[in-house]
Amino acid sequence: MRLACLLVITSALLGVIAMPVAAAPVLTISASPHQAHIGDVVTLNGTITGITTIAVYLFLVGPNLDTRGVTLDNLNIPAGRGLFTTAPVQLSNGSWTYTWDTSVILGEMKPGLYTVYVVSSPLDRSRYLGEDFATAEVEFLPSEKHGDEIPLEPAIPVIAVGVGAVLGLYMTRMQGKRK
Repeated sequence: MRLACLLVITSALLGVIAMPVAAAPVLTISASPHQAHIGDVVTLNGTITGITTIAVYLFLVGPNLDTRGVTLDNLNIPAGRGLFTTAPVQLSNGSWTYTWDTSVILGEMKPGLYTVYVVSSPLDRSRYLGEDFATAEVEFLPSEKHGDEIPLEPAIPVIAVGVGAVLGLYMTRMQGKRK
């Protein structure tokens, strides 16, 4: 009986020792184009291998941004503590794509060189101790918007509020007459 127990314990220990160690995640990222104007669309894509996951986490560092990184859609929000831009991962091959429309981000993007990070865990740059990350650089040039665009006349919003108020009063009176 002791021999059987010893064999079971030895087999279990050998199974644990011989168990393959999980590979560390390996991430890739590329940005297209590498040089864009503020307001352009940049396509970010890459792969993740070594783990199965449904999403990767993206954050950005660059001129006048929080050094921990910020979300790609709101430059005022530091990355971390659950606040990230995410890209879904295709489970069949580990690929992911994120279309980054820089014309609709919140915050002020200045011309300069930016680094986009992709990580496998939701940790910001200052707390990220792992090596399982990848980066891509994108140089942003000034916006191509023309400075000769004509802004709205200041009176137009005032007129719009006035028309709205008149219509609101009219609708209130009409509902009062129906009662």
